[in-house]
Amino acid sequence: MKIMAGKLGKKFHPRWVFRDVDFTLEPYSRLVITGKNGSGKSTLLQIIAAYITPSAGQITWEIDGKSLAADQLFRHITMASPYIELIEDFTLSETVRFHGKFKAYQEGLSHEKIIELSGLGASREKPVRQFSSGMKQRLKLLLALASRSELLLLDEPCSNLDADSVGWYHGMLDRFGAGRTVVIASNNKPEEYPGGDRSIVTASNHKPEEYPGDDRSIVTASNHKPEEYPGGDRFVELGGKT
Repeated sequence: MKIMAGKLGKKFHPRWVFRDVDFTLEPYSRLVITGKNGSGKSTLLQIIAAYITPSAGQITWEIDGKSLAADQLFRHITMASPYIELIEDFTLSETVRFHGKFKAYQEGLSHEKIIELSGLGASREKPVRQFSSGMKQRLKLLLALASRSELLLLDEPCSNLDADSVGWYHGMLDRFGAGRTVVIASNNKPEEYPGGDRSIVTASNHKPEEYPGDDRSIVTASNHKPEEYPGGDRFVELGGKT
């Protein structure tokens, strides 16, 4: 999926969260949105998902050169985020089967295989309400990653994950992130967007020295100096104007 944004802005009441955001995301590429809490990361992610509309500017989506209407985007995306709830009365097995009725899984993945991939098989008949916060996060990521879609959106994917689960997430992202456009929102946690050639968007306080050796385009919300980041092919500035 190709995504093009021009002069995007969003405000809540009198306050602009961000303004004049421009970017083009080519098919199968990855964009990372970073910044502290309240900087507008999730808001921008929800605009990309067509969950909310921008207050200014425009955003368009294309698949194979054909424009896609915002009200049809849900057919082509999968998403994991803190504000998407699981059905707490369902067991893991029931959740996997129920989700599959609305969003097809990747080719070759049976319900049993998906449960195996989760690493939560011992809790397959346990209600989700009895899961720990880390187990719930694993399940959210599992459903988004294992489902078939052209656009994958992950909001703070490593929230509540321990070291083993972060490793599991990396493996799943490597396996199921290929072949589609990926956008990740992160609180400046490099483990949430491992490897790859990606654009990094930061709303404030980004420190390039924290990410040595990465081949990435880095943008800060204030005092941005293009000459400090030569060779970057994609830049998105978030929160630079109020």
